[in-house]
Amino acid sequence: MMGRQTAPAKLFYDFDIESHVPADHLLRRVDRFLELGDIRAQLRRFYSHLGRPWIDPELIVRMLLIGYLSGIRSERRLCDEVHLNLAHRWFCRLGLDGRVPDHSTFSKYRHGKFRDSDLLRLVFEGVVSRCIEEGLVGSTGFPVDASLIMADVDKLNSSAQAEWDATAIDPQEAPRAVREYPETLDDAAFGSATTVEPKYVSHADPASQWTAAQKGLAVFTYSDNYLIDTDNAVIMDAEATRSIRQAEVGAARTMVDRVETRFGLKRTG
Repeated sequence: MMGRQTAPAKLFYDFDIESHVPADHLLRRVDRFLELGDIRAQLRRFYSHLGRPWIDPELIVRMLLIGYLSGIRSERRLCDEVHLNLAHRWFCRLGLDGRVPDHSTFSKYRHGKFRDSDLLRLVFEGVVSRCIEEGLVGSTGFPVDASLIMADVDKLNSSAQAEWDATAIDPQEAPRAVREYPETLDDAAFGSATTVEPKYVSHADPASQWTAAQKGLAVFTYSDNYLIDTDNAVIMDAEATRSIRQAEVGAARTMVDRVETRFGLKRTG
């Protein structure tokens, strides 16, 4: 006879979230090698000793990793996915009833404590160190590749060279990216990388580069440059620049020097 699914009413449930995450799940493999024990010490000086406890920074990092591994760019959607997905809850140490942070928390942490402490680079270099310990890095070759990252700006909110003098932006009302732009003008990856003036400048994100490098319609972009060890395709370093050749060359030198300083590795082949 035909069965009917029912939701039995129980006063108590015995539920083990650990047993509901498959042994071959990607997050289990990541969790095995993820070491975040030092991040609280790194961030301690950025917290007040008074007031209520802040959200655990390890939870934010774990959620950001889920977003990266799952291709989730929206922070609102990321919070929804972690709230609903048992494997995500297990990876984030939330259990069944742990509260997922509000999406606005990510912006506050990224533009505040994480940026000031350079925490995300600490986590990244910790992963690279583990790869070196596991023998995945041979340093026989360090090629560099740059990927174009679309800037979250609209061409309609930009000015051509001929209109620059007529464009006035109140520093008090300008977005954060605009206020920080003057600080990058002497950076080899941005303002001082080239003396060539761009055709268009975005009002909301002037450090982004107007480019047609994708062989299609021109857009505002950045370049995400990677230094890669050829033995197992391990990303050894990353550096963001404007999407111009001169900046990418400077980024390659920066990454090679940083890997040598941080890990004592030089190309041997």
